[in-house]
Amino acid sequence: MDLLRIVLLASLIICAISVSLSRNLLTSVVIYMAFSLAMAILWLLLESPDLAITEAAVGAGVTSILFFVTLRKIHSIQTEEEGEDNEQTESEL
Repeated sequence: MDLLRIVLLASLIICAISVSLSRNLLTSVVIYMAFSLAMAILWLLLESPDLAITEAAVGAGVTSILFFVTLRKIHSIQTEEEGEDNEQTESEL
């Protein structure tokens, strides 16, 4: 059990460092989701299921969805149709 806690703590540190070093916003959101899930598992191991459920629901769920919607609104994530339209426009030039 202690080994699992150490692995989770190491993954939290790795996720925190990699989010700060990542230049791609979408990658940062996915790493943030992994951080929240690792934190939820850690809360379970610390025998605090109410915090684990809250972290999983809010941290990995709702917040990540809001980040994805925000990235979509600021056009950081392109849809497949927009990407194909851009490719066609570039090939015409």
